[in-house]
Amino acid sequence: MKIAVIALGKIGLPLAVQFASKGHQVVGVDVNTQVVESVNNAVEPFPGEAHLQQKLSQLVPAGHLRATTSYAEAVPEADAVVLVVPLFVDSEAKPDFGWMDGATTELAKHLTPGTLVSYETTLPVGTTRGRWKPMLEDGSGLVEGRDFHLVFSPERVLTGRVFEDLRKYPKLVGGLTETGAQLGVDFYQSVLDFDDRPDLARGNGVWDLGSAEASELAKLAETTYRDVNIGLANQFAKFAAEAGIDVYQVIEASNSQPYSHIHQPGIAVGGHCIPVYPRLYLWNDPSATVVRAAREANAGMPDYTVGVLEGAYGDLTGAVVVVLGAAYRGQVKETAFSGVFATVEALKQRGATVQVHDPLYTDEELAALGFDAYHQGQPVDAAVVQADHPEYGSLTPAKLPGVRAFIDGRRVSSAEKWPGVIYRVIGKA
Repeated sequence: MKIAVIALGKIGLPLAVQFASKGHQVVGVDVNTQVVESVNNAVEPFPGEAHLQQKLSQLVPAGHLRATTSYAEAVPEADAVVLVVPLFVDSEAKPDFGWMDGATTELAKHLTPGTLVSYETTLPVGTTRGRWKPMLEDGSGLVEGRDFHLVFSPERVLTGRVFEDLRKYPKLVGGLTETGAQLGVDFYQSVLDFDDRPDLARGNGVWDLGSAEASELAKLAETTYRDVNIGLANQFAKFAAEAGIDVYQVIEASNSQPYSHIHQPGIAVGGHCIPVYPRLYLWNDPSATVVRAAREANAGMPDYTVGVLEGAYGDLTGAVVVVLGAAYRGQVKETAFSGVFATVEALKQRGATVQVHDPLYTDEELAALGFDAYHQGQPVDAAVVQADHPEYGSLTPAKLPGVRAFIDGRRVSSAEKWPGVIYRVIGKA
């Protein structure tokens, strides 16, 4: 098949590589000329994705994968077009379709009969049918269900392990017509491989969910569940700390039977998914009080954690505090909705002088994010762990000279490693 993949980001490029690895001819489209140049030179444009460089080195020279900035070059006569363009949420928690609208408009201009179009970007329920279908039809002059077919098939992978996750989890597909849904199932069966999953009654593979709306909701539901679960864990952690209980023992005990799956509490919920998709769900269902309460609870955890520091250290006015970790999670160089921003702001509001450390970021990159860089060995009064980078598990007081309080927002360390220092972890007194 000839396949076009729109947007070669941390999900789109591995997807394009996966499709090409099955012997198809894949053209990736991206507005970033540097990304396009890197791909065409068989060089990964971003680090950290397992096996990506190896696969690029094989597929690009073999002619199975190339990149371009031109929709006119990639879309006409394609058997399938897959879009993984980012959707943003604005400050009022409303979806900002700007980039996706632009990509859809360009796609429509060059869409030809016989093409299957699949959106993989997580969307509010009803977007595929109510927004993309009319935009594609108006821009192309073609009729969905007759001249082309449209499906929604959400990505269900984590950056850093995309190829592993593509095999591990069922691929969900929802169409606007029965024919379109079947074409979607056939397409993904031809470009993906699946691990055996005897734990799934339905078996691993491509699952037709019956409608685009069901597929849209499935992605929102699985991610919103995680946000609500973490919010519950954080609620338990706050109470446990006040009551002198170790919440981690409680969670381990609760999860020892099969009906409890309590997640881990922590300083922040960051990334492109968990903080965002509940807001997309709330856009559809604003009366969802449980979802809203969990989102608000998790958003308040950075300030709560700084309050833990204040209780342990005392007045923070003039104190030099280092926030350990700018990334939203360990080993991922990404600050999307990272807790670092709210943590730094909460510290500044209490009068602290704040510096930020992250082994994945240079001083210049931290400065571009608005932070003063900290270097281990410099004097500091207190530290707050914001990202669970492995390096922070081996920290000692010697590396943070003068530290009086260490607030472990990700439970990467233990009190035994901090003799003479006040050590606090969320969920323990």
